Amino acid sequence: MRIYDELERKKLFLKSFFFLSGLLFASWASRIPTIKSTLFLNDAELGTLLFILPIGSLMGLPFSGFLVSKFNTRKLILLSVFIQIITLICIGIAPNIYTLATALFLFAFAMRISNIAINTQSVNLQKLFDKPIIGGFHGIWSLGGIFGAGFTSLFLIFDVGIEFHFLSVSFISILIAFFSYPKLLKGDKGDKGNKLIFGKPDPFIMRLGLLTFFAAICEGGMFDWSGIYFKEILKTPVFTYGYFTFLVFMAIFRFASDFIVSKIGIAKNYILSTLLIITGITISISLPYFWFGIIGFALVGMGTASIFPMTLSMAGKSTKYSAGMGISIISTYSILGMLLGPPLIGYLSHIFNLKLAFILFAISGAMFIPISKSLFKLEKY
Repeated sequence: MRIYDELERKKLFLKSFFFLSGLLFASWASRIPTIKSTLFLNDAELGTLLFILPIGSLMGLPFSGFLVSKFNTRKLILLSVFIQIITLICIGIAPNIYTLATALFLFAFAMRISNIAINTQSVNLQKLFDKPIIGGFHGIWSLGGIFGAGFTSLFLIFDVGIEFHFLSVSFISILIAFFSYPKLLKGDKGDKGNKLIFGKPDPFIMRLGLLTFFAAICEGGMFDWSGIYFKEILKTPVFTYGYFTFLVFMAIFRFASDFIVSKIGIAKNYILSTLLIITGITISISLPYFWFGIIGFALVGMGTASIFPMTLSMAGKSTKYSAGMGISIISTYSILGMLLGPPLIGYLSHIFNLKLAFILFAISGAMFIPISKSLFKLEKY
């Protein structure tokens, strides 16, 4: 019983870093309009600036794979979160676009290392439990994002400047990080499978990567285009309703995903995710009215919720790579999905219209079934 209680405490304190990851990212993302107006950026300059984030994230991937193979994850978690906190402050006080671009690159770079490290530790911790626990971590990440967006709304209501806003978030984050760090799992550095092997892709890791690729198209596209859909298609004055609905229902279902997976299994949950996404998109585009849009976006949030936690949890089953290296490789696929999804929606919308462009999300969701079936047919897994 004492060992079990100790593991529960480690799970709790690891969740605090998932919360910080969501909080820090949402704090920056929800202040983009403030930054645009403060630095007098046009749309082209802002678009170029936002492209720095995935570049920094991609640059952080090879380093994260190397670092998790050389160090225990808790040291990397603390260091990378500390860099995120410092760069968030720099983003808030950046006097020009060049300083801001540098701070954003470092922020994204550190965020990628942090995400790889906390997900690696979650997979290593999962091995010590006899029940699924990964979904709860990602639910906490979403909850951190909701709190980040909520704090921003509160500061905007009281007309609090971005500098004090980011300093406040940073101060809270430092307190949580240093309090939680000593309670994290120790000695979890992988002892094998820490080298990237070039040549023919590992079939197991490749299929996991493809699952996150299509999930990232859905998530990234919904993050970037949900507000525009509610504003231009549904003609809703408060166009954030769609984004908020998607985020809230994704968070709720992430908390429930561990229970669902324990009841129906991972294979059936991939099918359930596909059905929810296709149903949600179909409702949204065939019935372009406010409440049908809310219902549709809620279903899409529920469908995308468990893909990342389910898929990353399986990285620890690889016989070729350690959990850390496997997650690092899989994350490359997800970042590519985040890169390609939003602009592809834009191009399709320009050629056809935004409603038809949203069919891309349904197609991406449908890919979960054949890829997951192929994954589970691999005999050694």
